[in-house]
Amino acid sequence: MKERAQRAIAACRQIARMSEEPGRITRRFLTPPVHDVHELLRSRMESLGMTVRTDSAGNLRGLWQPDGARSQRLVLGSHIDTVPNAGAFDGVLGVALALEWARLAQELKLPLTIEVIAFSEEEGVRFGVPFIGSRAVAGRFDPALLGLKDADGVTLADSIRTFGLEPHKIDEAALDADVLGFVEIHIEQGPVLESEGLSVAAVTAIVGQTRLTAEFRGQANHSGTTPMRLRRDALAGAAEWISAVETLARQTEGLIATVGKIDAEPNAANVIAGVARVSLDVRHADDASRKAAVESLLALAYVIAEKRGLTLEIARQMDQPAVPMDERLTARLADAIEAAGLPEKLMTSGAGHDAMVMAARVPTTMLFLRSPGGISHHPDESVLEEDIEAALNVGRRFLQRLAAEVG
Repeated sequence: MKERAQRAIAACRQIARMSEEPGRITRRFLTPPVHDVHELLRSRMESLGMTVRTDSAGNLRGLWQPDGARSQRLVLGSHIDTVPNAGAFDGVLGVALALEWARLAQELKLPLTIEVIAFSEEEGVRFGVPFIGSRAVAGRFDPALLGLKDADGVTLADSIRTFGLEPHKIDEAALDADVLGFVEIHIEQGPVLESEGLSVAAVTAIVGQTRLTAEFRGQANHSGTTPMRLRRDALAGAAEWISAVETLARQTEGLIATVGKIDAEPNAANVIAGVARVSLDVRHADDASRKAAVESLLALAYVIAEKRGLTLEIARQMDQPAVPMDERLTARLADAIEAAGLPEKLMTSGAGHDAMVMAARVPTTMLFLRSPGGISHHPDESVLEEDIEAALNVGRRFLQRLAAEVG
């Protein structure tokens, strides 16, 4: 498996050089570097004897159907777009390993039909909406999205046309019912596996997520002449609430809550802030626990605002329920981990993935790989060759078991 692992890592490194920005990995939905990625992956798919096509959402798709195999297929894949100044492995590794799994199936002569999909968009960077590629494949693409504009005023529809595709045919990207399931291989993007000394894990669910903005409004005034007792300091109110957010998250099992963005006005060193806008990102694998935490935090925000003579406005941007992975497919993956001689590890994903969209259409599961240092969405993102080998050994056993069941 060493040679296969090295080949997958080399592919990720090669694709990392296909970027919009010199010296940085930035690759947004259907920008020119995506053509280069498609050319490389198309060549690899064709070398495996796959029938290759690009659907109208820009997803590159390779299909392998050996003689005598059922038409019902296993779908493997992940995304090839990135955040700005990204690492080399987020998403792309899942595509490189999907091709290696397909190669294993061929060499083992398994009667499995396999489709590998390199999803065109997952991060939501260019148009502000994530999962454009997997939405189309899952039959959940909203045509209204075609009117979205990027920072240069280019519409989503025009970006598709410029890439040489036809936006009015996006519906044709949807999977039919002839699918065994979908497996996404992905780096964990967190520190859990490394903290436990583990290479891989089977994902049981993708956590639910609430995102909102809280805007505290007070009165801007001179910092040197306004007594402390007479202030209506919006930033101080926001700061009190931020501390409360962290406290609740630390006290609640499984809860992740983050304030990652603050905008203060007028944002001057000698002026009391009249406005403070802060983000809130709350995640939990249990929707009831997540919703209860959000309501508790909002109630506390209103209490803080009233105490300090502030007004408060809440704007919700996202309320995404938790997405459980398919129990049978996840159990098969966990069995394959154990059969590969590795400790069986089940865990939830704190980040969103194409798998959460695909799960609405077909049975879906995920295999996580260790992220050294817990680092992702950063140039220092890395993988260990031994973990890639572990994922390949798991893949061999997973594919063998699946082929035996459906053969």
